[in-house]
Amino acid sequence: MKDMNQPKFRAGQIFAWLCRGADDFDKMTDVPASLKEELAARKFRIGLLMPEKVQISALDGTRKYLFVLSDGNAIESVFMKYKYGNTICISSQAGCRMGCRFCASTIGGLKRNLTPGEMSEQVMAAERNTGEKINHIVIMGTGEPFDNYENISSFIRIMTHKSGRNMSMRNITVSTCGIVPFIEKFADDFPQVNLAISLHAPDNELRSSMMPVNKKYPLEELIPACRRYTRKTSRRVTFEYTLVKGLNDTDSHAVQLAELLRGMLCHVNLIPLNKVEETGFKTTGRKRAEEFCRILQQNGIPSTIRRELGDDIDAACGQLRLGRKK
Repeated sequence: MKDMNQPKFRAGQIFAWLCRGADDFDKMTDVPASLKEELAARKFRIGLLMPEKVQISALDGTRKYLFVLSDGNAIESVFMKYKYGNTICISSQAGCRMGCRFCASTIGGLKRNLTPGEMSEQVMAAERNTGEKINHIVIMGTGEPFDNYENISSFIRIMTHKSGRNMSMRNITVSTCGIVPFIEKFADDFPQVNLAISLHAPDNELRSSMMPVNKKYPLEELIPACRRYTRKTSRRVTFEYTLVKGLNDTDSHAVQLAELLRGMLCHVNLIPLNKVEETGFKTTGRKRAEEFCRILQQNGIPSTIRRELGDDIDAACGQLRLGRKK
């Protein structure tokens, strides 16, 4: 505001309105008309994301949004309703370069990082569409958040700023495939934000075959980093484990997994694979998932089977993908 001869607090006013979802400067009632006119004259604009397509699940009311970005790339986000409030799963990149074999997000590779504004707008756009407030955010859509660390950091600060949305950091979850140096940094920068690790295998050979990132950051580095994280933050790590039929879902895999995580402050979130046609993988049945879960619990590892939402609209975990490009 300095080069516009405006007091500093005007920037704070505009920031607060943007965080509340204002889509037009004219709606900012405490901003003077002269400033609004100058913003228009300088061609400032509010970068809104408008859904190109909205799919609503007939099973549970989950909504999947396709957003087309200013450069023609497209991303997907998912709005979900729970007893404790509304959650949105947002994307942090257009596409993904991590190459996990069971995940649709990496098909087509990485196009680019999303800006903090593009991440914020996914939240605002879903609220405009539903007319409901979003209470929780998971950065778990397309992209690897720690591959876009600076921008997701700015996004978290925007969402939690006391002059903006003032969301609790404990209501935000970041999911990573395990880029070890950023786990350490995340513990320092955001000790109250929830951390989820995409694990999906209990040994290096299997995990490397499913997740190329394991070749750079094997379990011998990843698991100690997670243990250091829990000691530093006193917060548990959630390990996401997608169950693929005949690949990583046997009793012995469950026992190996329990041994790998023994003594750590953690929780295992079991996810029966959601079908992605291109991968050729098949999902584990509910009975097998329950048996796997029981073995973990018997070995002292807290675990649950994730309630999948939006499966009929390909909005479940691992099904979000890079959209079409104009």
